[in-house]
Amino acid sequence: MRNVHNIIGDIMNFLTVLWKSILSIIILFFLTKLTGRKQISQLSLYDYVLGITIGSVAAEISTNMDADFWGGILVMVVYSSVSFLASILTEKSIVLRRFIIGSPIVVMEKGKILESSLKKAKFDVNELLQEARISGYYDLSQIEYAVMEANGKMSFLPKSKYVPVTPSDMKLKVDRSGLVANLIIDGKVMPNNLKTIGKDEKWLLKRLSSLGYDDLEKVFLVTCDNKEKLTVFEKNYGVVEEQVLE
Repeated sequence: MRNVHNIIGDIMNFLTVLWKSILSIIILFFLTKLTGRKQISQLSLYDYVLGITIGSVAAEISTNMDADFWGGILVMVVYSSVSFLASILTEKSIVLRRFIIGSPIVVMEKGKILESSLKKAKFDVNELLQEARISGYYDLSQIEYAVMEANGKMSFLPKSKYVPVTPSDMKLKVDRSGLVANLIIDGKVMPNNLKTIGKDEKWLLKRLSSLGYDDLEKVFLVTCDNKEKLTVFEKNYGVVEEQVLE
């Protein structure tokens, strides 16, 4: 049987890993806030490398008992600071922006595939076809231009005859659209969202009551558009049913 000292040692190791993990997560959170949401929404190759490195350091100092914890924290801070500084510099200088983040690469021009550009982007035809399908183009002959953005995403411009018809093309008068407010989520009233559209909970409950909802027991989600039209999603044994109410 293992002696008491070994058991206590295991417990201490567990607690050490636990507090190091929690502290590193907290520090990572604030460092991510420092570098901005761009890290998530527009991940470039540079951001990707920095993110992987910082994450690896955080994991190492959390689980390796021999690792210098505060030295690892310093490394994470330095990497994040460099990323933050780089984001400022790239905002000020187009040259630095192109060097650090990269620049778009045209891989299709006037309906023709540019093989040299594909090689420059480290992309092949199969990947181009895949990206086109994801964007809804199953026939490359419909595409006028294809551009690989600096963050690795592909943008497509269809040929004029394949551009979807818009109401303005047909000279149709359409109502102005607006954001939809979520007034009830998971059966709970969202007072801040009500305040945003200039309404209160009393108004909402009155509207729901007139539509047959005297309590919120059956209500899962309620949205309101810019014309104050409510859409109610009911709880129904895990199945959501939509009712559009005028």
